[in-house]
Amino acid sequence: MLLIKLATKSLLNRKASALLTLFTIAISVMLLMSIERVRVDAKSSFSNTISGTDLIVGARTGDIQLLLSSVFRIGHANNGVSWKSYQFISEQRGVKWAIPMSLGDSHKGLAVLGTNKDYFEHYRFAKKQPLSFLKGHEFNHLFEVVLGAEVANTLGYQLGDEVVIAHGMGNTSFHNHDDNPFKVVGILKPTGTPVDKTLHIPLAAIDAIHGSHAHQHEAAQADANDHDHDHDHDHDHDHDQHDDVDLVGTPKQITAFLLGFDSPLYTLQVRRNINQYKDEALLAIMPGVTLRELWEMLSIVEKILLLFSIVVVLISLLGMLTSLLSSLNQRRRELAILRSVGARPWHIFTLISVESLLITGLGCIVGTALFYALMLLGADYLQSHAGISLNIALLSSYELMLLAAIMVAGFIVGLIPATRAYFYSLADGMSIKI
Repeated sequence: MLLIKLATKSLLNRKASALLTLFTIAISVMLLMSIERVRVDAKSSFSNTISGTDLIVGARTGDIQLLLSSVFRIGHANNGVSWKSYQFISEQRGVKWAIPMSLGDSHKGLAVLGTNKDYFEHYRFAKKQPLSFLKGHEFNHLFEVVLGAEVANTLGYQLGDEVVIAHGMGNTSFHNHDDNPFKVVGILKPTGTPVDKTLHIPLAAIDAIHGSHAHQHEAAQADANDHDHDHDHDHDHDHDQHDDVDLVGTPKQITAFLLGFDSPLYTLQVRRNINQYKDEALLAIMPGVTLRELWEMLSIVEKILLLFSIVVVLISLLGMLTSLLSSLNQRRRELAILRSVGARPWHIFTLISVESLLITGLGCIVGTALFYALMLLGADYLQSHAGISLNIALLSSYELMLLAAIMVAGFIVGLIPATRAYFYSLADGMSIKI
């Protein structure tokens, strides 16, 4: 206890350099812990992008390319799936539900997805969490749109606003369908997935805005006008009145579709049948398996981030080593006085070691506090911009092991100046020659 008290007073006497060293260690600890937490939660959020879907079916391409284009809205599908094939497969034994997906249009760089009402009922994310509405309801008419949370927040849309869809993905829009604006009828709650950045419209509206069914477009426009005229009616009454509105139509082809089965036993059998489908070159993937494959490809990024943060910690510990070594010459008088009042060389050794432990320990405590502050401040940003849902919980066993490793490393680094002080005190009991 006496040595701890002496070490504390010694550090306070050199508080400028001690605080600078402590702050450097704290920043490195914060960085290491933050990278580790974001890495773990990013992997979890990544794996939870789609849940409860047994198969994703699209034109024959790579597994990862199909996953990226259909789920993450990244890239483009080279070919589509014919409507005939979709109907045939969705009617197979064991298929509980099927969700058609048509991509290729956009709104201000955000993806537009044509689908059916089953999307809102059966699509799951995270641990089989369903989609839910922050405001409004699902589309009941051809020219209605349901917005993802980020679309509404970023562009400031509210219920009743009109949205113009453009042909072409991303910021490369070839044609704006100004004559067919869509009315916002629903805004989904945040999910931390690509759903938040997507505009959802009825599948039949894709053909309608592209003019492939002129009579369908006219009927839809008339239906939309009737809806505007009766907009004060109760939603339930409105829903019943328009149950016969065809929101799916008969498109020539779709981008992909999702399948759910009554039993997992059907998954492998149907997948094999789809991959051997003779009428069309199709590919069926299991999203969970493909997500793991994709994350394994990205594992090198994990390792680079972890290596980077470890290097930062080592640099901060080397900074502490430099500080302790450089202060030995200035502390000759202090250590000589300790020797003159009976302190032995091993007392000097222990004193310097305790100082390094105190600096490292306080650095870990301050770094952990900064880590939690950063997590609290950055949680909403990462959720909305990167889709990473941070788990702000107590430190995991692995994170505690990292802190313990830093403490051990700090102790080992502190042994170097402590050993030097020990041998110099043996050589000269009253002073340290450096």
